[in-house]
Amino acid sequence: MNRKYLGYLFEVAWILPSVAVPIAFLVAIVITAFAVGIAVPGNVGRVDPKALNTTAPFDQPGLRELAPGRYEAVVIAQLFNFTPGELEIPAGSRVTFIVSSRDVIHGFKIEKSPINMMVVPGQISRMTTTFDTPGEYYIYCHEYCGAGHHLMVGKLIVTPAQTASTSR
Repeated sequence: MNRKYLGYLFEVAWILPSVAVPIAFLVAIVITAFAVGIAVPGNVGRVDPKALNTTAPFDQPGLRELAPGRYEAVVIAQLFNFTPGELEIPAGSRVTFIVSSRDVIHGFKIEKSPINMMVVPGQISRMTTTFDTPGEYYIYCHEYCGAGHHLMVGKLIVTPAQTASTSR
């Protein structure tokens, strides 16, 4: 075999993966963003973490019905819990989560949903999704926030549409 031809094969063997891998990553990102509906949480604004108790909407954390089937959940993350710790909505509801932290960096991940936010003190994060399937969805802090991190769990209860109440 000719040495020049062998050198060409080695070049092709390195060039093809170096082109294929970034294309595969791009395809994965596009599929995740559009087909699966995963999005980057929006940084809506800033708030003084020490003044959350007196700053709207964090002065009244909880669930509010904006329109039939549309809800807004205002949540405060703090060592080692979420306020409120439990939310209840009817199936088919579209919920916008507005979250901030009172003290350190926390995570806000709702299992079996695209909601996954980093919660930074002073930053207001917002994400929206629809919950169609009744059941209990646990909310986890996925950023280590101290010795009681493993206790930082909340719950979203999605009830069948005709029997739901709006908040707990």
